[in-house]
This record gives sequence, C-alpha cells and structure tokens, in this order.
Amino acid sequence: MSYAQTVTIGAQVWMTKNLDVATFRNGDPIPQAKTNEEWVKAGDNQQPAWCYYDNDPANGAKYGKLYNWYAVNDSRGLAPVGYHIPSDDEWKILTDFLGGEEVAGTKMKSTDFWADFGGDSGNGTNESGFSGLPGGNRYVKGSFNSIGEHGIWWSSTEKGTDYALYCDLWYRVGRVYRYGYNKQYGLSVRCLRD
Repeated sequence: MSYAQTVTIGAQVWMTKNLDVATFRNGDPIPQAKTNEEWVKAGDNQQPAWCYYDNDPANGAKYGKLYNWYAVNDSRGLAPVGYHIPSDDEWKILTDFLGGEEVAGTKMKSTDFWADFGGDSGNGTNESGFSGLPGGNRYVKGSFNSIGEHGIWWSSTEKGTDYALYCDLWYRVGRVYRYGYNKQYGLSVRCLRD
C-alpha cells in the first residue's frame, strides 16, 4: 500500500487506509494465522499474528489486515517508519476535534460499504477524510464478526494485563466508542504520523 495517502485532521496526520503489512518495521515477518487453531495459539502465547477477515485476501484488499494487540505492541514496530499506532489519548484528540464522540463517527465513516439499519444507510459523510471502513473483527477463539457493521481500530494503550483500548465506529449510530477488548482479538490498525 502507498503510505503517501494521508489526511490532516486538526494537528494530526492520519493514514486514510487500514494497515496492510505482513512484516515489522525491521523486516521480520509477522506470522499469518490462517486457522482458528493458529489464531488461538498466537493469542495464548502472547505472540503477534495477522489475518484477513474470513481468511479471504479479497477482504484484505478492501479493509487491510486484522492484527492482534501483540503485533501492535511488538518492539520491532508494526507501523512504518515515520508513523505510530495512536494512543487512546490521540484517538480522543481526533474525536474532540470532530465535535466529540457523539457526532465524530458520522464524519469519520466512509460514504460506502456500511450496512443499512432499519431502511437507513449506515454510511457516513467522511467529512473528516478519515475514510473509516467497516472491517469487522476476529474473536479470541478465531471466529469472525461484524464486517460491514463495525470499524474497530486498536490503540497502543493497555487497559490492564489482558485488555487494550480501541476506537469503534458502528453502522447504527454516528458516535464513536472507545472501550477495551481482549488483546487476542483481531482488529484493524490505522497509523498516525509521528
């Protein structure tokens, strides 16, 4: 992917696509977990892993890869040179600039690919240029969920031993959620310029 595709939102410069790398910054490969067993083993051993949603490369072409948090936090660096994984505070800076969590989601969501709800489109306005896509997630035990309904991105911020914070856009509403998921989940990653 081209890392030249960025958007300036306030004082921050964000990539406009989800991360889609299979190596760390130093060139070491990130293991791909193609089966539920491989995904569970990586999480149980607190080792980095990535996958495509439904293990389908076509989903990767649109939504990027899903990573567990052990890949996000690896000292070899998941983000390309000049970028980093945003902290929870940096996600909050973004949503505050866009008017607060209650309304920022609509401005962050792409104008296509989001599921309909009750006859209404779940798409956003993409007023911010963030171009958030609903890439879904992978559960601890390996099953996939919510493509078309949720766009969920890791933060670099831990919440206790087993959890880390994330930013979530949902097709039903225009708000942003920032809570914690088990580090073994597979979520999208969006990078922020240093």
